[in-house]
Amino acid sequence: MTTPSPHTDPRGFLRALYDAAVARALPAETTAPWLPQPPEGRTVVIGAGKAGGAMAQAVDALWPEDAPLSGLVVTRYDHVPPAYKAKPGRIEVVEAAHPVPDEAGRRAAQRIAQLAQGLTADDLVLCLISGGGSALLSLPAPGISLEEKQAINKALLKSGAAIDEMNCVRKHLSAIKGGRLATHCAPARVVTLLISDVPGDAPEVIASGPTVPDSTTCADALAILNRYGIDIPPAARAGLESGAFESPKPGDARFAGHQVHMIATPRQSLEAAAAMARAAGITPYILSDEIEGESREVGKVHAALARSVAHAGTPFAKPCVILSGGETTVTVKSKGGRGGRATEFLLGCAIALQGQPGVHVLAADTDGIDGVEDNAGAIVTPDTLARARAMGMKAQEFLDANNAYGFFAPLSDLVIPGPTFTNVNDFRALLIT
Repeated sequence: MTTPSPHTDPRGFLRALYDAAVARALPAETTAPWLPQPPEGRTVVIGAGKAGGAMAQAVDALWPEDAPLSGLVVTRYDHVPPAYKAKPGRIEVVEAAHPVPDEAGRRAAQRIAQLAQGLTADDLVLCLISGGGSALLSLPAPGISLEEKQAINKALLKSGAAIDEMNCVRKHLSAIKGGRLATHCAPARVVTLLISDVPGDAPEVIASGPTVPDSTTCADALAILNRYGIDIPPAARAGLESGAFESPKPGDARFAGHQVHMIATPRQSLEAAAAMARAAGITPYILSDEIEGESREVGKVHAALARSVAHAGTPFAKPCVILSGGETTVTVKSKGGRGGRATEFLLGCAIALQGQPGVHVLAADTDGIDGVEDNAGAIVTPDTLARARAMGMKAQEFLDANNAYGFFAPLSDLVIPGPTFTNVNDFRALLIT
């Protein structure tokens, strides 16, 4: 398939880069090298995340037909690959809510915890973990209700807290995350396959690390809650203050012999997009796969860099494409707005670009969903602001209202691929010609 020309079809070119980044992270392409040999006993597959359905599908297809295989994985609603949904395999896949957990997720987490019980040293637990698992694998700590956990989760999502901060709190208020799931599996061997959606690819942060030791503490979780002014119920506070909710730490003997493999990362996806750009005659520059910060502010910084390239040819010569990844945040200050990290980044970027000629920008989440909307992201073009003004829309007003979706939808600039069945987080590409 020919890559669209960056000069005559910049939109198509940017979309092709996004598609290449997503393709690099698909479980069907990345799982085989990391699968262990079947054990003497049973193989039980458990897991959670937006890529969970596709990971289960890949394992089921690759695992020997004559070797025992069973298990349960939970993924987001509508995130089971159609072929596996139409013809389920040996691994059951159920769906639940994301980013705020629901009763279906609680039931799935409870069933997964039960599957981890009663195993022997001859058994193997294959744990499939990807971004989104924190919400999908929701089994509250003793004394905390699902409704209370939902309220805390909503407050965290609106607070502007970074992903590692949110997951620190989540795992200390959980009966299954923060390494606890792995301890339930003893004495079976646990092999965890990870698709990273977090800056730095730390296994203990991805989906709140259900099968790996946790280096954070109850005191850390309390400090984060206090920092963002988030109220928690008395039982949750008591558990954190007393240390009763402490998670298993590095060095715990129950993790001995376990293995953790990173099968897809944001950096690999950025490299795939860079290779496609290079093949099309455009020099790529990868800023980082670990960029964090307030989405609109990160958008302004990217715009300043693009304007410098366009005006002065520094720090990069044009034509070029600037790529970045990571996980930005949105501090929600207005009710009723729609949008996620990608579109808020783009709106901040568009305002700062001020119609800069020759600059086209795509930002999208690699799972295909920006926040809770039906789009992955959107595209900014040199005439974005002019087209918006012609429709009576003022970009700053939409940004102030946290309504980036409402800005880009009338312009027909949303990127809507549908669920991609993987998740290596934010993808951003700025084409300067």
